[in-house]
Amino acid sequence: MATRRNVLAVVALALATVVSGAAPAVAGADTDTLRAAARGSGVRIGTAVDMSALASDADYRAIVASQFDSVTAENVMKWEAIEPERGRYDWAAADRLVDFARANGQVVRGHTLVWHNQNPAWLTEDAFTPAELRQILRDHIKTQVRHFKGRVYQWDVVNEVFNDDGTLRDTIWLRALGPGYIADAFRWAHEADPKAKLYLNDYNNEGVNAKSDAYYALAKQLRSQGVPIHGYGMQGHLGVQYGFPGTVFDNVRRFDALGVQTAFTEVDVRMILPVDPTKEQAQAYGFSTLLQACLLARHCVSYTVWGFTDRYSWVPGVFEGQGSATPYTESLQPKPAYQAIRNTFLLAR
Repeated sequence: MATRRNVLAVVALALATVVSGAAPAVAGADTDTLRAAARGSGVRIGTAVDMSALASDADYRAIVASQFDSVTAENVMKWEAIEPERGRYDWAAADRLVDFARANGQVVRGHTLVWHNQNPAWLTEDAFTPAELRQILRDHIKTQVRHFKGRVYQWDVVNEVFNDDGTLRDTIWLRALGPGYIADAFRWAHEADPKAKLYLNDYNNEGVNAKSDAYYALAKQLRSQGVPIHGYGMQGHLGVQYGFPGTVFDNVRRFDALGVQTAFTEVDVRMILPVDPTKEQAQAYGFSTLLQACLLARHCVSYTVWGFTDRYSWVPGVFEGQGSATPYTESLQPKPAYQAIRNTFLLAR
């Protein structure tokens, strides 16, 4: 069985098999799914789930159930969905995902408790005092985490709190409560479910740069203060036209040294359309590069794609002229990126 330390020795083979689509020979291995390929690696393979698609698209639902052992709610656990009116919680869609996961032997990542986006209008349009906002934030975090206690194993507690230059993002929380709201959010979540693993999460923080430096300093500071922070999430929204960060493993390794878990939480690799074979191979390399870094790290525990099919991808609606960002086509056929993920897992056994 391969170990995390010798994954680099088989990287070239993993990438070579992408071109032909052939799976490497692994004696006695069930290689039919990503979930089976990941078994024994110490890293869970996950996907974000579109709940409308899960309800209406049987083929989509079957792939979620068979290919992945971890699921994340794409939208239905965000504040605007969970608490559309102050004090009135709507758990229905999120509960359906949790029930689906339990029925299919999957774990659930919770996304997200504190964010500057997708907040309900009542929160952002009304004028609250700092004391009121602190109580609102505390109530929301504790109520949501308590509702899913024992059923969500990781939470993205604070999401995207830094700018790319490493300064704290200007949000209603920072303006009203100061930077201490971050530590408070972790403490409140931990009180509500002491067994859940609690994460920082952001984009453009995969490699060593000003933003990831800021997260490293923050994680170190919080841990020195006894704040229950357990993990560092790197979203992994990449684009083939920009190339890929070369210091991903260096970044993951330094968080390893802090004693916190790491995870790639929202991986997709978009491209400027139209698709061609060169772009698809570059995309496969991007997916595999992040997974290799995770497999090489001692405490990297999960790798989640942000939607597995172009049929329901968020990318074309946000990045004009770009798309094809996931491991499956719109017709639910696996791409070279799928083969790259599967082969990298298999060769790490």
